[in-house]
Amino acid sequence: MVMKEELSILVQAQYPLIYLVTSEEERAEQTIDALAQMKPTRKVFIWTVTHGIVEYGQPRNVTQHNTVSPEAAVEWVIRQRDPGIFVFKDLHPFIDSPAVTRWLRDAIASFKDTQRTIILMSPVQTVPIELEKEVIVLDYPLPDMAELNQVLSQQLELSRTRRVTTEAREKLLKAALGLTRDEAEKVYRKAQVTSGRLTEAEVDIVLSEKKQLIRRNGILEYIEEDETLDSVGGLEELKHWLRQRSNAFTERAREYGLPQPKGMMILGVPGCGKSLIAKTTSRLWGLPLLRLDMGRVYDGSMVGRSEANLRNALRTAESISPAILFIDEIDKAFAGSTGSADSDGGTSSRIFGSFLTWMQEKTSPVFVMATANRVERLPGEFLRKGRFDEIFFVDLPSSDERKEIFGIHLAKRREDISRFDLDQLVMVCDGFSGAEIEQALVAAMYEAFAQDREFTQLDIIASIRATLPLSKTMHEQVTALRDWARQRARPAASSVAEYQRLEF
Repeated sequence: MVMKEELSILVQAQYPLIYLVTSEEERAEQTIDALAQMKPTRKVFIWTVTHGIVEYGQPRNVTQHNTVSPEAAVEWVIRQRDPGIFVFKDLHPFIDSPAVTRWLRDAIASFKDTQRTIILMSPVQTVPIELEKEVIVLDYPLPDMAELNQVLSQQLELSRTRRVTTEAREKLLKAALGLTRDEAEKVYRKAQVTSGRLTEAEVDIVLSEKKQLIRRNGILEYIEEDETLDSVGGLEELKHWLRQRSNAFTERAREYGLPQPKGMMILGVPGCGKSLIAKTTSRLWGLPLLRLDMGRVYDGSMVGRSEANLRNALRTAESISPAILFIDEIDKAFAGSTGSADSDGGTSSRIFGSFLTWMQEKTSPVFVMATANRVERLPGEFLRKGRFDEIFFVDLPSSDERKEIFGIHLAKRREDISRFDLDQLVMVCDGFSGAEIEQALVAAMYEAFAQDREFTQLDIIASIRATLPLSKTMHEQVTALRDWARQRARPAASSVAEYQRLEF
């Protein structure tokens, strides 16, 4: 296990203070204990605010006297002379206390040239500025396929299902990726209790529970989309690019020598299908789609909490990869991040920097799909070449694309659309976005429904004429966006000439 090896190196190198970010206390304790066993004289002690310091493996009532307060516990650790690893659970609410910080610094000084190490174990990373130069922070990884295989094997032994095919086992394991060991155990038990067995047929049960677990933190959302790429009108160039990469995450692509796609940015006028493209790509590629809500990442209740939220969300996305990470309207999330120090203590700048670093260094197959409406709000370094595989610009639909969009939306609602003159509708709605076309059609249907009759061509035309499209209300912004994209982005539509049109 990579984490065990890294911890072992740090302990042997006599690092005095290690911060282990994890919510899986039991797994982390087992790793630390296995590490301590490598040196027979080294003991492991666990501190909690409820029981004080207890030697690992001993009953909780066998506590070291008067060590419940964090200050007293650190003082007790300093007095020890034998080699040891001292684990402090959930010290983060107390670590900003001047007394606790000072005691920890004293402990670091006294640990020099000794075989003693303090490990701070917490699901939240909180490091005072006084300790930044002294501590090394590690993220404890979620279980990999090998560890989940152990969990699954145990559950299979307990269930009536003694044998499963290799393919079924792999599907059950992949379905649980991204869960903690405890969560995986509970999900497998639920699947077994629900159907009385644990086979390939229970993969959907595991996946449904996994979606709920992912949604609990409120930052990542598991999105399921029934629409296919054919539901998007026009944008043939963008569709072609996506279809070319539909097998980009397979082992065959790796053997061919292709790198894993990093991500794509879709810029464009609001309502022209950017978000729908992102959602339908999930079905085209057969990958899970996770929506990252950047608004929920920011948490002003505690210093460092926002960065921890982002780190946990990205770590979860990596653990269930290959996957698509969808960030809608990223221009709102990172707008003005370079000058946020005065307004939010620099939180936006740190979040932006962390996200850029992750995008640059990530090796896991997480494909980032980001959409934006106001490109001028995005920092320049975010759009530089190499950050994304491609930057596409989605313009207002051309006449042919509007006709296709009308056909798609009418066919969804009526089997026979031959009574509609699509060419006339296309002429009337010049300058409309795809979303505005759909809403005009829906408004026409409401008008006819209220009069207890079938909607007609005239209803749709009247609804269109009653709508003032965004291309007119935001004419300056749309023109500026087109001017920027002409030299810097790839047109999503097949016709470059239509893409360069400036008339409405």
